[in-house]
Amino acid sequence: MTSTSTPPPFGRTLCAMITPFTEAGALDLDGARRLAAHLVAEGCDGLVLNGTTGESPTTTDEEKTRLVRAVREAVGDRAALVAGVGSADTRHTIELALAARKAGADGVLVVTPYYSRPPQEAVAAHFRQVADASGLPVMLYDIPGRTGTRIEPETLIRLAEHPRIVAVKDCSYDFLGAQKVLAQTGLAYYAGCDEHVLALYAVGAAGCVSTVANAVPAHIAAIPAAFDAGDTERARQLQLAATPLTEAMMSAGLPGTVTAKALLTRLGLPAGPVRAPLLPADRHTTDDLLARYEALPAIQRAPGEQPFH
Repeated sequence: MTSTSTPPPFGRTLCAMITPFTEAGALDLDGARRLAAHLVAEGCDGLVLNGTTGESPTTTDEEKTRLVRAVREAVGDRAALVAGVGSADTRHTIELALAARKAGADGVLVVTPYYSRPPQEAVAAHFRQVADASGLPVMLYDIPGRTGTRIEPETLIRLAEHPRIVAVKDCSYDFLGAQKVLAQTGLAYYAGCDEHVLALYAVGAAGCVSTVANAVPAHIAAIPAAFDAGDTERARQLQLAATPLTEAMMSAGLPGTVTAKALLTRLGLPAGPVRAPLLPADRHTTDDLLARYEALPAIQRAPGEQPFH
């Protein structure tokens, strides 16, 4: 059983990777290489760099480029690299996309321009201009809770006609809208909310872009793997087992960047501090994250599962 008839453009289990920093707050490229290699070895066949989880609002253009280049060196062709290039400025977004291409990205993640709240025609024009200029496949990022503006399903259906606009990271919490787009286009849908990984995959999504995968990549990768192997009951159990950790990381009032870095640090993996205006998680929160992590059952691959690509 598979959820799609065509291979996903950027892999199936993508991690929205945090950007490791040194204790002094500088970009930690060695840490980024080690974390990326770990995530890929544990089942992620794609990595999203310089997204919101990667603290893109507070990293410089140069840091973004250096990160893509370093991670490409670390993982080679074992995983697709999608570089976040979103901004509130179309011209700047294009500049970031061109730099990402030069650094070795396989695609770009482009969020709806934020704060200015452009109407749908302006949103569509922004995405088309970036796609025309970038030379790379584009994943659109629909997260109105952060940007203030939806990419309406009708807009997505129109944008699907562009040859370089191939995918969507969906954080809209509009399951009906997602199904409309899946039914009427060939866009590869990626669940951007960890609680929706299995639900969207079951109706034809390509996979997920997961923040929780920073901490439990093998567990997240096992959910679609079980579904593809025909074991829908196992997929359901895996999705539900991750719920307590997903809730603590994504729905406890702190950004996923903060909770992911707190947990990774406790696990001895590269992370480092967050950059202001974010503040680190307190000890109580971090203790709770670790307890929920330790409560997850060990992942054992079932016969027929192929979580690695």
